[in-house]
Amino acid sequence: MQKKLTITVDEHVYHGLHAVVDSRRISQFIESLVRPYVIGKDLEVAYQQMAQEEAREAEALDWAEATCEPCIMSRGTRLSS
Repeated sequence: MQKKLTITVDEHVYHGLHAVVDSRRISQFIESLVRPYVIGKDLEVAYQQMAQEEAREAEALDWAEATCEPCIMSRGTRLSS
């Protein structure tokens, strides 16, 4: 969920920011700079590592499909492999 935040910056910072970053991407730019300071780095690194573990992702997908298959089968639909 995103929240709106209004900030005040020096005029030079404001103009420099607009010169470097497209105005539609300023929020993303600032968030990427601030995130490491406000969200635990260990948690972010852990999420990145988990996303890169293909075997773990495949196992999680298999588990999810096996868990959902009885519900889907009762509706007459079969999962494709």
